[in-house]
Amino acid sequence: MMLLYIIAVLQLLSFTGASESGIVGGKESKPHSRRYMAELQCRGGHVCGGILIRKDFVLTSAHCKKNCKIDDMMVVLGAHNITKDEKSQQNISVAGYLPHPKYYDGQFKNDIMLLKLKSNAKLNNKVQTIGLPKWNEKIHANTKCLVAGWGRTDPSANSPPSDVLRETTVKMQAGAECKKKWQDYFSNDQMICTHTDGKKTGICQGDSGGPLICAGKLHGISAFTLNGGCDDPFYPHVFIKVPFFSQWIKTEMNG
Repeated sequence: MMLLYIIAVLQLLSFTGASESGIVGGKESKPHSRRYMAELQCRGGHVCGGILIRKDFVLTSAHCKKNCKIDDMMVVLGAHNITKDEKSQQNISVAGYLPHPKYYDGQFKNDIMLLKLKSNAKLNNKVQTIGLPKWNEKIHANTKCLVAGWGRTDPSANSPPSDVLRETTVKMQAGAECKKKWQDYFSNDQMICTHTDGKKTGICQGDSGGPLICAGKLHGISAFTLNGGCDDPFYPHVFIKVPFFSQWIKTEMNG
């Protein structure tokens, strides 16, 4: 019975961004209120979200580079509506992928990556960085946090990404509950997850690499949810735990 359950989950599971292109059950963000948000495009199409953590580095999910050569990747900063040529937008090419050295394509652990930008972002009232939490900083269960992105607003397979940045509020879930639901896919050391009090809201396909903001700090990176069921309240939405990787991030940026 357990083996059948794991196989069924494996068949249904998908990264929230992967090669597919908002937030489900959320609302449109106030334009340019999330100034740290980055959109990642591959050959002109939306693939993932990201977070500007230094004027020359964006933090995102390692699986966001799948099937995208470095010359085809573009980081868009200062965007609200990604279908429009807004004056606030900064389109910056990527100089290098820096995935975690222990990340392997198709895996769930160590799913974190730095993007080295070819030119520095111009910081202004629409583009700003966000700081990293300390390595041992923790967020307790039921803490309210914010997620944001340009991913699908509907879990159906033909749903397109959102034109505008959307956001919603979620609550932290206890690690033991995450492990119970996701079993071997979930790592208590590296991951955290959220619940929605039974509401159909949270991240969806196309939101990978985006932020989980708790108490004004970056605590998570959108990682995975149920394929075709991102609005299923039974399955917690999973995020890479930024504090766990904070020392690696700082070492890479300074190296």
